[in-house]
Amino acid sequence: MVKTMNPEESPSKNFLTKKNFSKMVEETVRKTEMNYIDSIVHLCEKNNIEVEDIKKYLNDQIKEHLEAEAMGLNFIRNTSTQLDV
Repeated sequence: MVKTMNPEESPSKNFLTKKNFSKMVEETVRKTEMNYIDSIVHLCEKNNIEVEDIKKYLNDQIKEHLEAEAMGLNFIRNTSTQLDV
């Protein structure tokens, strides 16, 4: 079950769109200085949404930020190739 936020907290009544949820993530990152991973988890907990269900609501830019954070935390391997000099 998805619980929506009240209208003052949400950009629109139907906030679960890719555009609106991604905007909420960006605003949370900017306002709270949390990283993207923590911001997404925070928004999911706040709105009673399963983290596993949120992938379809993230735009490509946020997915890139998540990948970079995950690489920085060694959650996933670095996919860039570097030359040994």
